[in-house]
Amino acid sequence: MTSNDEYVLQLLTERGFLSPEQVEIASKSMKAENETTLDVLVAGGAVGEDEVLGTLADQFGLKYCHINADAISSEIVKELPGDIAKKYGVVPVVADEDSITVALSDPMGYDAIDSLRYVLHGRDVQAVVSPSSEIKAAMAKLYADEAPADVQTRDEMGLDGDDVTGDDAPVVKLATMLITTAIKMKASDIHIEPMEKEFRVRYRIDGTLRKMDSPPKRLQQAIISRIKIMSKMKISEKRIPQDGRIQITVNGKDLDLRVSSVPTNHGESIVMRILDKSNLSLGLPQLGFLTDDQATFERLIKLPDGVVLVTGPTGSGKTTTLYACLGQINKPDKKLITVEDPVEYQMSGINQVQVNKDVGLDFSAALRSILRQAPNIVMIGEIRDAETADIAMEAALTGHLVFSTLHTNDAPSAVTRLLDIGVKPFLVASALRAAMAQRLVRAICEKCRTQYTPTERDLKMLGTIAKTIPDTMYTGAGCDRCGRSGYKGRKGIFEIFKVDDTIQRLIFDHAPATVLRQRAREMGMRTLREDGMLKVASGMTSLSEVLRVTMGDAD
Repeated sequence: MTSNDEYVLQLLTERGFLSPEQVEIASKSMKAENETTLDVLVAGGAVGEDEVLGTLADQFGLKYCHINADAISSEIVKELPGDIAKKYGVVPVVADEDSITVALSDPMGYDAIDSLRYVLHGRDVQAVVSPSSEIKAAMAKLYADEAPADVQTRDEMGLDGDDVTGDDAPVVKLATMLITTAIKMKASDIHIEPMEKEFRVRYRIDGTLRKMDSPPKRLQQAIISRIKIMSKMKISEKRIPQDGRIQITVNGKDLDLRVSSVPTNHGESIVMRILDKSNLSLGLPQLGFLTDDQATFERLIKLPDGVVLVTGPTGSGKTTTLYACLGQINKPDKKLITVEDPVEYQMSGINQVQVNKDVGLDFSAALRSILRQAPNIVMIGEIRDAETADIAMEAALTGHLVFSTLHTNDAPSAVTRLLDIGVKPFLVASALRAAMAQRLVRAICEKCRTQYTPTERDLKMLGTIAKTIPDTMYTGAGCDRCGRSGYKGRKGIFEIFKVDDTIQRLIFDHAPATVLRQRAREMGMRTLREDGMLKVASGMTSLSEVLRVTMGDAD
């Protein structure tokens, strides 16, 4: 009946025309080789053709109507040659100088409409949905005596050579193509955004959004519904935000997509975050540490106890850094347990706990329970409240090494944040070993990296580091490998705040972050901007990138 019955069955079930039990029974009673579950359900009267086509038409923003060949004038028939009508399974129903409306039986065959626009030299083609029996009857009557017209179809013009063949619905292929293209382009996020007059698609590549070719606006609801079905959301619910998950294998690589749907003025905005499990293979050297910072951080993560925090805004790579830490210290003689919301990557040899607030398993409840499992090392996805923070600090004081994240702008502010959410100063002073702030900067593409002589402005921005750099700096010229952006991949810039005896006393005395920062600078802490400038001097990234991500760091 349609080009993808599985998709239709999910729509009909969501809208209450069928029950899961009916679908299951029908799927077991298929007898003919070419018979589908939907055929069985329609033949048995469980659902009518009007319900099936009406649901699909509504889903694709089309009108469902019955047609009668006697009501279609011969003038309208002249607007569409018979061989073209038969090739695409459509009949004309309304026409004027600028547009033509055709009836088709498969609303998911949108490629037929696009092909007709080519055949009719760009004329506006609209569609309505009608039963296939009525279309066949109208076609037989309207074109009974017409000789083939001398018109090239889209296939004959060579415009469909790259199309995917098979029984998959075009909308299913298009939704899948949006995902697979993003993966090939190494995107971290897919943003599907309904605008007033366009259906915008953007990929986040190396931290920046790039606009892609937009699918037709009329397919907006169909594509969104397909993605919601793939991520096991309720497609009938469009008023509230929803979260889902898609597990997919592309070129032998297992990937997870975290899907978020939010209602907006012009439809539901979808964001898919691509979680590539190959990132688990990243070690500390691949994160972008300079040699001395890497040695410092390696010493911190090998401490027997205490709290080590990674701070920064959303999207700054905190989770990747924590997983790199766990991979470094994951040994058979250590027991590691994580509490995450959600568990983003499955790691071999580590006990990972998924937060489930619906059953009362939040961070604090999970943390209390896992401490009874006698772990050596605990990773908490994020410290969000005083209770979780208190338990983490107390765990550190009882001999556990605890890793977690906070949302702060710099490393010393982690202390202020902990005190603000209600942790007692003596707990912070006693348990906190270090906090590391980080940002991600785009790395200069190695293939098109070129040298240039820094300007006076560049040297002024570099500050005292300018005295130590060579006479040349690097920039990306742009090539096919980096999409003409001059950048390929991302690296971290870091600010490591270590807690010594003096800082412990300052914390106990409620010293402000500025005082803690001053003391840390006296101990040799490099700020985010200083670390970034060193990486500019080394040719890892560009001056503009460091300035972009450290806008508020003037020290």
